[in-house]
Amino acid sequence: MAMGSASRISLVVLVALATAASGQLSSTFYDTSCPRALATIKSGVAAAVSSDPRMGASLLRLHFHDCFVQGCDASVLLSGMEQNAGPNVGSLRGFGVIDNIKTQLESICKQTVSCADILTVAARDSVVALGGPSWTVPLGRRDSTTASASLANSDLPGPSSSRSQLEAAFLKKNLNTVDMVALSGAHTIGKAQCSNFRTRIYGGDTNINTAFATSLKANCPQSGGNTNLANLDTTTPNAFDNAYYTNLLSQKGLLHSDQVLFNNDTTDNTVRNFASNAAAFSSAFTTAMIKMGNIAPLTGTQGQIRLSCSKVNS
Repeated sequence: MAMGSASRISLVVLVALATAASGQLSSTFYDTSCPRALATIKSGVAAAVSSDPRMGASLLRLHFHDCFVQGCDASVLLSGMEQNAGPNVGSLRGFGVIDNIKTQLESICKQTVSCADILTVAARDSVVALGGPSWTVPLGRRDSTTASASLANSDLPGPSSSRSQLEAAFLKKNLNTVDMVALSGAHTIGKAQCSNFRTRIYGGDTNINTAFATSLKANCPQSGGNTNLANLDTTTPNAFDNAYYTNLLSQKGLLHSDQVLFNNDTTDNTVRNFASNAAAFSSAFTTAMIKMGNIAPLTGTQGQIRLSCSKVNS
């Protein structure tokens, strides 16, 4: 009998080791090593978003900009490097929120919870804090020791992207067209800088509501005011809902890369569906977020668990 139970226990250990080695992410990854991890992240995000609703969008964008460059490995959090790339410099926010959460986690579970996992969970908690859907986040990502400004410049789609360019950028990360349209719906929250939509409101695009364009010009002059902000969703700027798609139907997408999704093209029907069916959007968005969060994670013994998210362990 004793032999039987002993061999069963060793088998369990072997299975556990094999799972870690094969790099499977698991939603229960911290259940024993840091049981308070998820609650700690959630309260940190909730506090940050309640004092600054825009921070929810900033944390969500930080996760997106992490995952599209080298996978979801917290490379974007390393000082310099990716942070200096064109799509990131002067616009990425939320580093302090992640650092504060990391400090709290280090005090309760030393070198256990990765920065990559903190950022992935914080993105989910940000959506929830602003009234959006929830989903279960697979965990166990580890942190990179490198970052790449050149990959950030080449792989992150920009505000002037065409529909086909967006599709290609997402497909490169194994995200399909429906995933792309759903993830674009993250623009139901947050703000964009004038330099990213100036061309669109001053005649560069014809597929824009005239009154909407006029209303944006006051705070976005033809020259100067590059960093002046406008809401990506003018209807409910701080609520995570499907209004982004309703806005597109009336040509009120703020960025060129928003309105291309509804412009007599192949994605029009998906936009119509999400505009008329909030549940369909929520379902597609959560599915796409889980897929994005699973892009090329470092697992097992790869990478490291950073002690501080902004620098590699010495």
